[in-house]
Amino acid sequence: MGRRVDTGRVHVLGVRHHGPGSARAVRAALEGLRPDAVLIEGPPEADALTRLVPELKPPVALLAYTPGDTARAAFWPFAEFSPEWVALDYAARAGADVRFCDLPAALSLAEAAPGPGTAPEEGGPGGAPAGGDGPGVAERSRVDPLGVLAEAAGYDDPERWWDDVIEQRPGPGADDGVPSPFPAIAEAMTAVRAELAPEPADPREARREAHMRRVLRSALRAGYQRIAVVCGAWHVPALLEHPRVADDDALLRGRPKVKVAATWIPWTHGRLAAGAGYLAGVRSPGWYHHLFTVADRPVERWLTEAARLLREKGQPVSSAHVIEAVRLTGALAALRGRPLAGLAELAEATSAVLCEGSVERADLVHGEMALGERMGAVPDSTPMVPLQRDLAACQRRLRLTPGPAPRDLDLDLREESARTRSALLHRLRLIGVAWGEPRRDPTRSQGTFRETWTLAWAPELDLALIEAGRWGTTVAGAAAARARDIAARAPLPELTGLTEACLKAGLDDAVDDVLARLADRAAEDDDIEHLMDAVPPLARSARYGDVRRTGSAALRRVAGQLMARVCAGLGPALSGLGDDAATRMVTAIDEVHGAAVLLGGACQDDWLDALASVAVREDVPGRVCGRAHRILYESGRIGGATTAVRLGLATSRATPPERAAAWIEGFLSGGGLLLIHDEALLALVDAWLADLAPQAFVDVLPLLRRTFGAFAAPERRAIGERARHLGTGASATAKATASTAVDSGRAAPAVATAALVLGAAPAAPMDPSRRAAERVKAAPRGRRPSGFPAKGTE
Repeated sequence: MGRRVDTGRVHVLGVRHHGPGSARAVRAALEGLRPDAVLIEGPPEADALTRLVPELKPPVALLAYTPGDTARAAFWPFAEFSPEWVALDYAARAGADVRFCDLPAALSLAEAAPGPGTAPEEGGPGGAPAGGDGPGVAERSRVDPLGVLAEAAGYDDPERWWDDVIEQRPGPGADDGVPSPFPAIAEAMTAVRAELAPEPADPREARREAHMRRVLRSALRAGYQRIAVVCGAWHVPALLEHPRVADDDALLRGRPKVKVAATWIPWTHGRLAAGAGYLAGVRSPGWYHHLFTVADRPVERWLTEAARLLREKGQPVSSAHVIEAVRLTGALAALRGRPLAGLAELAEATSAVLCEGSVERADLVHGEMALGERMGAVPDSTPMVPLQRDLAACQRRLRLTPGPAPRDLDLDLREESARTRSALLHRLRLIGVAWGEPRRDPTRSQGTFRETWTLAWAPELDLALIEAGRWGTTVAGAAAARARDIAARAPLPELTGLTEACLKAGLDDAVDDVLARLADRAAEDDDIEHLMDAVPPLARSARYGDVRRTGSAALRRVAGQLMARVCAGLGPALSGLGDDAATRMVTAIDEVHGAAVLLGGACQDDWLDALASVAVREDVPGRVCGRAHRILYESGRIGGATTAVRLGLATSRATPPERAAAWIEGFLSGGGLLLIHDEALLALVDAWLADLAPQAFVDVLPLLRRTFGAFAAPERRAIGERARHLGTGASATAKATASTAVDSGRAAPAVATAALVLGAAPAAPMDPSRRAAERVKAAPRGRRPSGFPAKGTE
């Protein structure tokens, strides 16, 4: 049989883990009780960390993890409006002894599946959407205890019921004479647990409550006269009624344990939101923070802030709008029987009054305010691994302050400070700490001297830093060690990408090791696709070496060796490819051509020679041949006349329509500007299409639709406009040729001037009357050539 705890010495305060009403009630209760010991739901391994509470800035979280195996880790978050944080803050100010009383992380992490999380059943401040540990309990007992109480009160939404009864209670100063909610909460939870008693008990919940009682008994034996226990509301009855000590000991005896380390880390409101997957999360951390921190008139102040934000975004909002919005929220709350307007009423008033019915305008600010994103901070004296301390020092030195909201960072790599910042972000990515995400902005310069990043710090990155601590004590050292470890087993294409990453990260020593490994792998690898994939990153690395003022001779040497092997093996690799393989090869050829242009010199010449040799082969897929001709044409290796002849041959009647369509697809892929500016080529394509047999046209139409559908809409319109004025067959070619004929009469003055400049003998002057006649003949109908008087003024 159990016995009831001495309620004269023990006061159990059942709370919701993140709720402003619960937090205010806990603060009022503690100031009235003045306890000499405070027990708080949380991992006992963090007892020594409570000394840091005065220096912490919430939201923060306790992190418990297994050293050397950070896959086993858990977070216990605290916001300014968390009752547990209020209790910690009170104990620090009042000098009361404070302890955490939940199941030790050494036990909960040993039982939990590997993977970091904020799981309430592991002892964190988790719980139901509406109080206590409820939702975790709801999943286990198949009944939501808060749902039962809400239904009994006539509510269909447990969240709204808990808000009305607890969270939106009057704040300090207006709470005089209002009874404490904790006796009622204890009575209600006792009744609900009695109703759920036939349900099978969760062994983990039983162990948690057994350990809570063990810590409470220890505090009683230590002689504390006023003990306050702050825990989830669901646990209150279990702490008031104590079973035998032997029964609790039996529940805890022989359980597996793991070694655990604990520390404080910054947290964010975004991670406190229920939408982030946190079982104990709340719908609107920003609203709860506002309710807890605003002394009076929370509705009026909220709407005033919404109006200010709308005005900052260029929306016309006056004080009259705010007054009417306040009236509307009050009317809605009265109609719905709520003691205070909630977030739903504020959202409706913002949309209907401040934004004059525009939901889109309301969404500009309401979502931002409801989340109220903010990030906490921890002092330098917080236990950290050396890698965390080095990163913090780098952030201070480079003035890169971590924050939860994504923000853009533009870096000009010609500046020393920008290169140092870029190197830090690339080093962090190498060790798996993705603080920054590089992105390409099409509106900005595409040169290699500019980088654009999107920075956003997530609390989980602290755990990633702890895990990366095994690679070194500094960011640079850890990144270099990680790069060497990857290089030891990476395939050839990944090695070249790693070389590029090391160069961007400024890891010169690691680059030499990776290049040596790359040369060995390249000598062994005879897969042409692997070699082609390996060249572009090396070429980019050589260019980055120039921009970042690091040596690139070794990079260019290795890239040249790879290019030579690609050029030698390109022909055999292209023979007899299927359609899918040909598509992949076209992409690889484009990438290698870009690399050859970057490398320049002999590499580029050898590459164009290799393309020229395969472009005319019959055993090479049409798509590849067409692409090779496009590159050769744009590089100036073959002229327009040669290109036109080869296009005519490729689209002649002797060529199967499918191969001709694939040839044209390869030639035109990447943009339609060539057809817009070269009417002769357009005429050839038009003539080929016009001469196709009906069934052949049907067969090649899907390929053509895919080719032309990839062009931009303005390009397609321009091609259509030019095609409307083309003929078909041989006449189209003649017309295109005639359109490019030179008018020798109009060109004669320019030729004579050029001859004088060059010192050549001038051509015989043309008779003025003849020249005039030629100009009149060449002028469009209805227009007079320049220099001639208008009709009737001769």
